[in-house]
Amino acid sequence: MTVTVGPRIRALREAGGLSLRDLATRTGVSAPMLSQVERGETSPTLQVAGRIAAGLDLSLSQLLRLDESGTVSIVRRDDTKPSTRTKTGHRTEVLTAALPGQRAELSRHTLKPNAATGDPGDPPLHEPGAREIAHVETGTLTLVIDGERHELHAGDTVTFDADLPHHFENPGPGEATFLAVVAAGLRRS
Repeated sequence: MTVTVGPRIRALREAGGLSLRDLATRTGVSAPMLSQVERGETSPTLQVAGRIAAGLDLSLSQLLRLDESGTVSIVRRDDTKPSTRTKTGHRTEVLTAALPGQRAELSRHTLKPNAATGDPGDPPLHEPGAREIAHVETGTLTLVIDGERHELHAGDTVTFDADLPHHFENPGPGEATFLAVVAAGLRRS
C-alpha cells in the first residue's frame, strides 16, 4: 500500500493557518524538509511523520489514514444516528460517519413550533475555534448568537463562530428544518 502524505500534510497545514516555518517550529523538522515532503520529492521516515502528525494535532495513523477503510465513506439513510441529546421539540440526526481525524460533522435538525436547540444560557457545545454553517430547508428560524438575533428563512444560509453562545429558535407557525455543518478549529485569529 502506497500512502501519498505530502498533499495531505500541505492541506492540513494550510487549513490550520500554519506556514511551513510555523509547522517546522512545532515539529522540529526543518522547513525545507517539510517543503520537500509536501511536494512529494521525499517521503518522511516514520519518526519524522510522527513529529509532523503531532505538530498538526493528529496521531500518526490519522495523518496516514491507516485507521480508515478507504477514501469514500457513505452513511445510508437508515444508518443516520438520532441525537442522544433529546430536548422537547428538537430532533437531531447526525448524517456523517464518525471517522478518526474528521474535522467536520453534518447534521439535520427539526424544530417544532416554539422549540429551540438550546437554552439561551447554555454554554457553546463546540470546541474553541469551531465554525458552523447552517442552511434553512423549511420554515423560519431565529439564530440567537452572542446576544444578537438574526431571522432566517427557507433557503437562507448562515456562517458563524460556533464557539460563541448560540441557539436556534422556531417562532412557528409550522415545523422548521435546517442542515448544519460544524467544522472544528478552523477560525483564523
